[in-house]
Amino acid sequence: MDTLISLAGAFISIHDPRIDRAKKHNLVDIIMITLCGILCGMKGWEEIEIFAEKREEWFKGFLELPNGIPSHDTMYRVFSRINPKELNKILIQWTSGLQQNIEGKIVAIDGKTLRHSFDSATGKNALHVVSAWVEDNNLLLGQVAAEGKGHEITQISELLRLLELKNAIVTIDAIGCQKEITRVLREENKADYVIALKQNQLNLYNEVKYLFKIAEQSPGFSSDVYESVEKGHGRIEQRQCLSIDVRDYLGHVSEGFSGLKTVAKIHSIREINGKSEEQSRYFISSLPCNAKQIARAARAHWGIENSLHWRLDVVFREDDSRIRKDHAPENMALMRRIAAGLIKARLPQKMTVKRAQLLITLDWDFAMKHFFTNN
Repeated sequence: MDTLISLAGAFISIHDPRIDRAKKHNLVDIIMITLCGILCGMKGWEEIEIFAEKREEWFKGFLELPNGIPSHDTMYRVFSRINPKELNKILIQWTSGLQQNIEGKIVAIDGKTLRHSFDSATGKNALHVVSAWVEDNNLLLGQVAAEGKGHEITQISELLRLLELKNAIVTIDAIGCQKEITRVLREENKADYVIALKQNQLNLYNEVKYLFKIAEQSPGFSSDVYESVEKGHGRIEQRQCLSIDVRDYLGHVSEGFSGLKTVAKIHSIREINGKSEEQSRYFISSLPCNAKQIARAARAHWGIENSLHWRLDVVFREDDSRIRKDHAPENMALMRRIAAGLIKARLPQKMTVKRAQLLITLDWDFAMKHFFTNN
């Protein structure tokens, strides 16, 4: 309950876009009812309104509700008008209070398109949201949204400038392998990075591939190796991470990539039902030549896909959402991401997310025990 109360306290400072005579319901009440409804499996404002009416007495325990539960139309109108940048700023301030020490933690940056947020009638493209996710404690640090995926590089830079990431390890997919992004990370944020390297940086990619080819034949490089094996669900996956200190080797092709110290090659062999697949991936990093640390960061990056994006699609049905008006899609995307973090952080041991979501919806005692009280 303290988590909800602290969230409600943070949201109090948001500017209310309504005129005074239209403020029948408190803004923070509307936001918190929406968030709790999403957490409990409600997919739209009509469902949220019904849920809130059934739980009105519980909501009165930490909300004012001067005129009862707001209608679904009221909630929709308000969320369409709230400034998403301000809502995101409040979230960043709140999570900064929870995440008192970011040092050494892995922060994954990745984007996701809300497939049905486009509006053909107005020419509005689908919304693309770039999120920052702390895998250690399933915490959303913040998000930036724009129409269409073509703005992702700009979105990443904008998001990084909003966050306090000193001494964190930031992971980004190959689209973030840009000189400006490494500059923002190292010089403005004082953070380290592990960034995937692909052919969008062709000269650097070819040089790194050649360097590993030489290194595997010559022992003279300053390098490190880490190997791991994972078994489960009929699958065996072997990974080898080879890292090389490249400060004396890459030369001009690495110029402009701020703080670049190490490159890494992760070679994986996956066996499923007797069939074997091999894959090699390359990374650049500002970290020292520590293969285990780089392998851990690269592996943890998939947490934003498994812990956040998968949950948004499967549990919260984000891609099915038809919310399109004004700021509502971006604001609701933020609410879903907060809820996804809460459900992951409070998930009972050995319980699937789907089962927990169903129990939250059907069993209020379960919801109170695991998600609406501090354990």
